[in-house]
Amino acid sequence: MSQSDVIVIGGGPSGVAAAISLRKAGIAKVTVLERENYLGGATRYCSHSPFGMLEFGRVHFGAAYGRRLEDEASRWGVDVRCGHSVVELRDKGHLLISNQNGLETLEAKRIVVSTGARETTRAARLVSGDRPVGVLTTGTLQSYVAFHRMMPFKRPVIIGSELVTLSAVLTCLSHGARPVAVIEARKEKIAPAPLNWFPSMMGIPFHCGAELVDILGRGRVEAVRVQRGETFETLECDGVLFSGGFTPESSLFMTSGLSMDWGSSGPAVDQAGRCDNPYYFAAGNVLRAVETGGWAFREGRAVGESVAADLKTEVFSERPIKVTHDEPIKLVVPNLIRGGPDLPGGLKEFQLRFKRIARGRLTLLIDGDQEWSKHGTWRPERRIIVPRPRTNHCVRAVHFSFRQER
Repeated sequence: MSQSDVIVIGGGPSGVAAAISLRKAGIAKVTVLERENYLGGATRYCSHSPFGMLEFGRVHFGAAYGRRLEDEASRWGVDVRCGHSVVELRDKGHLLISNQNGLETLEAKRIVVSTGARETTRAARLVSGDRPVGVLTTGTLQSYVAFHRMMPFKRPVIIGSELVTLSAVLTCLSHGARPVAVIEARKEKIAPAPLNWFPSMMGIPFHCGAELVDILGRGRVEAVRVQRGETFETLECDGVLFSGGFTPESSLFMTSGLSMDWGSSGPAVDQAGRCDNPYYFAAGNVLRAVETGGWAFREGRAVGESVAADLKTEVFSERPIKVTHDEPIKLVVPNLIRGGPDLPGGLKEFQLRFKRIARGRLTLLIDGDQEWSKHGTWRPERRIIVPRPRTNHCVRAVHFSFRQER
């Protein structure tokens, strides 16, 4: 059985940052397992910038950023193993691995899971209709363009309004395709202004409150049916591009018995990034979908600092308590709190998201006492940062309350 001090699962920005942080802290053997043949995660597909300004002091395009992550991992002596897929998380840091040699078992004193997020597919969105060629996610499109120099359509309809939607529009326009329209089922665009102006500035209709109800075409996509209120409209197109709707790539947690947080769809973690099983930590977009590559890198670095400190103390903290919240709050990260002094690094603030637009007062209560409160209009899927008190001794209850106003 091969053994490391720490194994990091996932070679995207957060995983590489965690590994480098651990090596900087003096942890001798740090191994990164990556199922692809290269590091960088989804950034390797992105033919646009900016990446890496805060991490490396210069702007990179996506592929160059991925190569920079590889160079940094090599420079810091990280043991990188590409073509390795984790099959199962077992107790006490034992992993079942699949690679070109078959199945094997690896072991480490701590495991950091940094498997990122994935876009929601057509099947998961339950969109009816035919099954023609030309229905993709943004990640698939960008991999076609980046690795095969292929643009699979000329006039697609794009579904969604997140930041990745703008990336999809840019990829299309810069590679000879012109979207027919961008449609969003919500009444408001998710990406903030002025970024969400981009499609309209490019002359591409952007429809909110519009839902894709049918995909038409036999050999390939020929048209889509869109519903707006009580009105149905048919848009002729040759492709459908589903963008966003990200969900954490957390299948390893679901199949291995570690606790999940069903609001975030990711693992339940405490303020150090530690799971309910103290051998396991998590960082990056597996915690909640989805943040930028830069955010994931910084979060991975901070969790790496916590893991390094945890290894040096070798004392497992007490059982955590669950952070609770009112509707329409969608998620809180960290969603567990452990008593005792904080480790260095970790998740220094609470991160919240709302399910829908809401106006009212958001309040953090610790053991029933108000620690923080703010009134505002809270928009769906926007990052909300709330300071986390550093003293967690004997905490019995942490709750986010919301009092809505009409």
